[in-house]
Amino acid sequence: MQALEILDRIHNGEDSTTQFKQDVTDANRLAEELVSFSNAEGGLLLIGIGDDGSVTGLDEAQISRINQLLSNTANENVKPPVYPLTEVLGIQGKRIIAVSVRKGESRPYQTSKGVYFTKSGSDKRKMSPEELRRLFAESTRLFADEEVLYKSQLGDINTEAVYAFLEQDNPTIADELRQGDLQLVTVLENLELVKQGHLTLAGNLLFGKVPQKYTPSFYIDCVHFNGDDVGVEDFIAKGRVKGSLKAQYDGAMHFIRNNLRRIRLDEGFNAQTRLEIDERIFSELLVNALVHRDYYIQSSIKVFIFDDRVEIISPGKLVNSLTVDKIKAGLAIHRNPILNSVGTGVLPYSGYGSGIKRVIKLNRAVMFVDDRNKEEFRCVIPR
Repeated sequence: MQALEILDRIHNGEDSTTQFKQDVTDANRLAEELVSFSNAEGGLLLIGIGDDGSVTGLDEAQISRINQLLSNTANENVKPPVYPLTEVLGIQGKRIIAVSVRKGESRPYQTSKGVYFTKSGSDKRKMSPEELRRLFAESTRLFADEEVLYKSQLGDINTEAVYAFLEQDNPTIADELRQGDLQLVTVLENLELVKQGHLTLAGNLLFGKVPQKYTPSFYIDCVHFNGDDVGVEDFIAKGRVKGSLKAQYDGAMHFIRNNLRRIRLDEGFNAQTRLEIDERIFSELLVNALVHRDYYIQSSIKVFIFDDRVEIISPGKLVNSLTVDKIKAGLAIHRNPILNSVGTGVLPYSGYGSGIKRVIKLNRAVMFVDDRNKEEFRCVIPR
């Protein structure tokens, strides 16, 4: 790592990927820093730098002691062990240690005391149960939509909605069900909508009679603000859209249609009108949020209408190695494979990862923000 790069990091101050320490002497506290970086996006620990960014430096004895402490701590006080890279660098005539910690491949990591930390801005904090579940699921290739809702029962399934789906998606199966050659529970189990007599998360969200009975945090909050910021004191309209994913989609689209301007296409008493923003953009982005959001995060999708833009905010950053550039190119990694598969027969959705490309084709001004600190994916559509 070059000294100029280090100086730039020092100048910018501490953040979620840069931490300053004048000295380190306690293995347990050092382990907390290594764990928090490993459970987040990785980062750089600069030792020999004061909290205010001043270069205090280290002498030869300190460097030797700290290097030994780092080696022991990374192996003995972090579970599973991590392997940071260390460099001794000359900065402003003084020597410091730069410790590069990679984003962990075996997350979640914990200290030897059994505590899981992650980064929160420039600070560290203990991980929430939801965050731990998500990291454990990622490490074992479990998916949120496969989780069984053990308090649910087969009677919670909206059978009419299931039959309507099958009539469209697989008429042969629908015929066999009507003739009694096949049991509905067998079909639901094959689709992974039911396991052991209980609904999975996907089954509840797609075909539950009252999905929020078991998943109360999964709905869409719609707000039309009177201004350009969420901090304004009043709003023009608001609504909370609940129900199945299809009901949420329909309700959010209805809210958007009722709160955006309509443009006349020609003159005359019976002139046709259209929405100020192409409806197809909202259709694609709402489906994307419902199918691909992180269901390990107990939070709602948000549709915020401002004077100058519309924002659709989905809980959860982009999954795994996905980036904004990759999704613009059409790359897809399915966070919720059952919703992705069965959802194509319920929502206006192809499942091929082409939705974002279609949005860009319709309006290149749409912005996509992968906010890894806030753990959310934000779509910004200018008005």
